[in-house]
Amino acid sequence: MASLYIKDTATTELATRLALRLGTSKTAAVKQALQAIEANLDRADRHPEAPAWLKKFWREHPLPAPTGLKADKAFFDALSDDL
Repeated sequence: MASLYIKDTATTELATRLALRLGTSKTAAVKQALQAIEANLDRADRHPEAPAWLKKFWREHPLPAPTGLKADKAFFDALSDDL
């Protein structure tokens, strides 16, 4: 089995913090992080046009101009007639 020796102190500390938060070993934390990165890269490889599609969607369906209305608790209560 091959070993991975991390020489950077900040990276080792990050792995330690994440392992504590996840309740796992540093090895498991690093493995989980690398798997998440790989999954994101795989997803990006499968959908390389997603950003272009999204930009096209935004052009075709722009958000309305701001109304200046305040969306606070009173606003949402008024929507449900809960005054």
